[in-house]
Amino acid sequence: MTATTDKNTKTDEIAANSEKNDFIRAIVRDDLASQKYSQIVTRFPPEPNGYLHLGHVKSICLNFGLAKEFAGLCNLRFDDTNPDAEDQEFVDNIKDDVKWLGFDWAGEARYASSYFAQLYDWAVKLIKQGDAYVDLQSPEDIRENRGNFGQAGKNSPYRDASVEENLQRFDDMKLGKYGNGEAVLRAKIDMASPNMNMRDPILYRVMRQAHHQTGDDWCIYPMYDYAHPLSDAIEGITHSICTLEFEDHRPFYDWVVDKVGFDKEPHQYEFARLNVNHILTSKRKLKKLVEDELVSGWDDPRMPTIAGMRRRGYTPEGLRDFCDRVGVSKSDGVVDFGLLEFSIRNSLEHVNRAMAVLSPLKVTITNFDEAVANVETLKKDSVKTRLDNGVLWLTQPKSSHDDSQGMRDIPFTKEIYIDKGDFEITPPEGYKRLSPQNPEIRLRNSYVLKIEEHITDENGEVVGLTATIDPKTLGNNPEGRKVKGVIHWVSASLGVPAKVRLYEQLFTQEDPAKIDINNLAAEINPNSLREVDAIVEPSLSQVNAGERFQFEREGFFVADSKDYSPEHLVFNRIVTLKDSFKP
Repeated sequence: MTATTDKNTKTDEIAANSEKNDFIRAIVRDDLASQKYSQIVTRFPPEPNGYLHLGHVKSICLNFGLAKEFAGLCNLRFDDTNPDAEDQEFVDNIKDDVKWLGFDWAGEARYASSYFAQLYDWAVKLIKQGDAYVDLQSPEDIRENRGNFGQAGKNSPYRDASVEENLQRFDDMKLGKYGNGEAVLRAKIDMASPNMNMRDPILYRVMRQAHHQTGDDWCIYPMYDYAHPLSDAIEGITHSICTLEFEDHRPFYDWVVDKVGFDKEPHQYEFARLNVNHILTSKRKLKKLVEDELVSGWDDPRMPTIAGMRRRGYTPEGLRDFCDRVGVSKSDGVVDFGLLEFSIRNSLEHVNRAMAVLSPLKVTITNFDEAVANVETLKKDSVKTRLDNGVLWLTQPKSSHDDSQGMRDIPFTKEIYIDKGDFEITPPEGYKRLSPQNPEIRLRNSYVLKIEEHITDENGEVVGLTATIDPKTLGNNPEGRKVKGVIHWVSASLGVPAKVRLYEQLFTQEDPAKIDINNLAAEINPNSLREVDAIVEPSLSQVNAGERFQFEREGFFVADSKDYSPEHLVFNRIVTLKDSFKP
């Protein structure tokens, strides 16, 4: 392919993605049109100190999405400057999450720790330029002398030490002659700056901790705010995109890159972080939930981590669609959780269907044997059946949308289960299911059922029903009457027991960010997880863990990726079938 063809292809790709209009994409279009850059390079730079959550999904979609839309590159770089909180488990999980969301990074995954030697050399350069010094004050004194928003900070007594003294002290830090907290390297900027991030921020600290990438090579580690901009510069990042809380950090970002001396400096752009009501996105608090065993782990389906949402059954397509609908802006706001469910629900419309009864009520069909005896002569061509040892097998499509998904066999027997909520002795107004006043209803994929008698226990609760079926209604409407409503059912003898997990919000409070980290247990929604003993059609014992379904009239469910097996069926509800939310 010629260079001209390459250029034309890139232009076509950019034009094809011109429908997304936000301020960051406008900047990118202008930068490419003015030839400021021949190709954009973005990055997704997580700290590997926990599992990624819903807020990171927006950043992933934006950074990788921009690279794809504008024929650029996106790096995955771990800003791994704090070995005390980081772990290889988090690194591996982050890689899996990015790929699961449908993205891939340019080249190999990168690490700030790969640049430690270069970052150290640049720190030495800053000392030689008079732009950095070693401070031997205690952490408490440094904190107190930093001042506050209404009071200027005080210069450290070590601020005016000679270059030679600072070089020696920094070398001593590297050689392990200082303990944790005994010495730090600080930038020499302005202790009276109204921006607290410019009051001689710390560049390096002593930390006697093995690193998951570099082992025991170092006992000093760069601070995030020092390593991050220089890592961007090393990698040739053109658009360094982060959330609004880093806006006040941008002057220091620019200061570091400028003082080190780069011809092509990266530029930082800030966008509003993703805030969704009822969703907690504080990594510190999420970690507390895990450590205190208030949830079953980082991948608990109630957790807003990508791992948790993935196990819950959320789809990458639905999450990407959600981020597209939220968009990119510079103004903070709160997104309704209903929009997330709307996107997930839309992404599940293609999944196969099945029947599951979550609250079983047994129905005995008294005329079953005689009704199904002549099924071969009564059935319609659209209803495929076979009678085998007293079981009527109904063959139905797995999918209502895609014939290629094949068929499933559903056993219809003398005793079946329907949902307890589908029969009421005294139905409320507007009730359209079974009751003594309305005894007939159609069973999904089979006959019209008529309730003859209901059986109650000593408390007056209905514990069983007897009924008959109209043998002429298999695939046919009854003659001379109209039957309202269709309900699902499962064979009582051949249905399979299953554990079904029903989820609600982990926190009832609309803004979980306001919950004190030490009071998380008291604020958890007691109904955030309910487990019910269900009966499901036998085809569901032959599926794969992680496979998603629409349970007729119940919602969308997934075979749990950890606990499901053909011998022990476990399903998680992903989302209900319908909601009043309007996007």
